[in-house]
Amino acid sequence: MSETPMRKWRVLVADDEPAARRGVRQLLAAFPEFTVVGECRDGREVLAALDALNPDVVFLDILMPEVDGFEVIRRRTPERMPAVVLLTAYDQYAIRAFEGEAQDYLVKPVSEARFGITIRRLKKRLAAGAASGRDQGFVVSTPRGAVVLPMGEIDWIEAADNYARLWIGDRSYLLRESLGELERRVTGHGFARAHRQALVRVGGVRALQMDRGGGLVAVLACGARVPVSRRRRAAFAAAVKFYGL
Repeated sequence: MSETPMRKWRVLVADDEPAARRGVRQLLAAFPEFTVVGECRDGREVLAALDALNPDVVFLDILMPEVDGFEVIRRRTPERMPAVVLLTAYDQYAIRAFEGEAQDYLVKPVSEARFGITIRRLKKRLAAGAASGRDQGFVVSTPRGAVVLPMGEIDWIEAADNYARLWIGDRSYLLRESLGELERRVTGHGFARAHRQALVRVGGVRALQMDRGGGLVAVLACGARVPVSRRRRAAFAAAVKFYGL
């Protein structure tokens, strides 16, 4: 019997010093549960990579050019950050690290023993998050400030250039994430791809109907009608059946 593949948590390493990035990679090599999916040299690269790579963990240097680690967290907001381990050469940043909701902080140069403690904390946090269905909502900006949209209240999601538009009834909210990134986040939370530019919460589907042209349409409880592409039809219908239509 073949062994079950070990789960890989996705890691982003951000530090303006190549030697520091290489050091984190070398320390992570002893922990096959984690795989490095990208490296960044400054805060602007980090903000872009968080959207593009959707990491589970970011090792984030505090003192980076232009946009530092704390500013990355502020701009992204703590709610939308993955698990954060802050890297610093100065231990006076410890209090601010935890105020920024960092999972841990490491003072460079990092010893193997101290890194092992951080990894144990990360594994506990990530495993607990997976078991409890972490990431149950989306933080979006509105004229009145940031609000959290629970996944269970979202009817469907459509692509909108570099953004995604989240629909709750007849109201919509823009989120700066691609549909592909969102699809990874909502996997296992009752969403299915209807066509190339739409995800639907299948628990909100009230009927599947054929239109005059022979195409399949998902009729949602909120009144929206979302076409289902021919390529997605079988998988979408199976998902709807699974969730109880």
